[in-house]
Amino acid sequence: SRTAINAANTPGTATSLYKITQPGSYYLTGNITGEAGKHGIEIAASGVMLDLNGFDIVGIPAMGQFSGVKVTVQSLFNIAVVNGSVRNWGDEGVDLGTFASLNCRVEGVLAKGNTNRGITIGGGSMLSKCSAYNNTGDGIRTSIGCTVSNCSALLNTGVGISTSSGCTLIDCTVSDNTGTGLSVGTSSTVANCSVLRNGLGGILTGGDGTVTNCTAVLNNGTGIQTGVVSKIAGCSASRNTNFGISTSDGCSVFACTVALNTNSGIAVGVGCTVADCTSRANSRDGINCVSECVIRGNTCSFNGNGGTGSGIVAVIDNRIEGNSCSTADSGIAVSGPGNIIIRNTCTGNTTDWVITGNNVVGPILDRRAPASAAISGFSAPSSLGATDPNANFSY
Repeated sequence: SRTAINAANTPGTATSLYKITQPGSYYLTGNITGEAGKHGIEIAASGVMLDLNGFDIVGIPAMGQFSGVKVTVQSLFNIAVVNGSVRNWGDEGVDLGTFASLNCRVEGVLAKGNTNRGITIGGGSMLSKCSAYNNTGDGIRTSIGCTVSNCSALLNTGVGISTSSGCTLIDCTVSDNTGTGLSVGTSSTVANCSVLRNGLGGILTGGDGTVTNCTAVLNNGTGIQTGVVSKIAGCSASRNTNFGISTSDGCSVFACTVALNTNSGIAVGVGCTVADCTSRANSRDGINCVSECVIRGNTCSFNGNGGTGSGIVAVIDNRIEGNSCSTADSGIAVSGPGNIIIRNTCTGNTTDWVITGNNVVGPILDRRAPASAAISGFSAPSSLGATDPNANFSY
């Protein structure tokens, strides 16, 4: 059976309106209005299921640093808070994290206008179908090993959603937060998320992570930024005020689209792979790499848009293969030795090729003049002007 939250069943204390001290299933029967100097509902036992039952837990002005729902005992576990609204509290809306509660669940909770974070959960927990709006701190914060799914964070003063290491974020929407949209710890996965107009960048992850099928648009800073040995795939990053995508060393960027970013479209560290991406109309370079990278099969066009930029910029010991670079200040610009540059095409750049000495370069053929007669039929002679399979072309 379930127990109603009321003065008889869950009497409060000097610091809480209601206090749950025993495991079990509890539910609200009506809205709760806060009092100065008190939490709304205090949880001091493991194994608690709290159903807000669609009701509203609302704080009052000048109530002090007290939360709507708060765990007050260290290292509890198996606590769930579901289905309701928590707003305008002097500290957090729902706080299952300060005292490190483990293996918890928050689902279907709306947190608005709280003076600190909207929702906090401890390690190994799940948070789903929640919304954090206009909280003074972070919208949502988690500890290690958590899953956050189908959540939104809008207009929070801190980070939209902030997690520790080993977490998974799926199908979340984060916009117009003062801090970073998504700030994610090491060894985490971010998938199918949308980040828009956040104040300190879109998605920021630690090392050993994966970001897939995400969109980062109009963020003040870099759209998507990862730590070492991370993977970014199938993402879109446009109109951000720094890089579209930026990585540390040992990362992979596959099948991404970046456009109209104020800095370079894609910038990677040492030993990275950038393949099958489209980088267009960024203010600086389309793709920028330093050393020991593979830059393969990418399309870079109209970069240096409003600034000075190249399709691809590289320094030392990179493999630059099978890319198409057009309509920039330079197509491919290489400033150091030890690179191999093969099977690329450049067109419409102020200068197609700017390559320093001591590199390995396939033959570069100038085919800018019309190279073939009109063709109608089933065969025609080659107009490439070369049989070398590693040739580069200006056309």
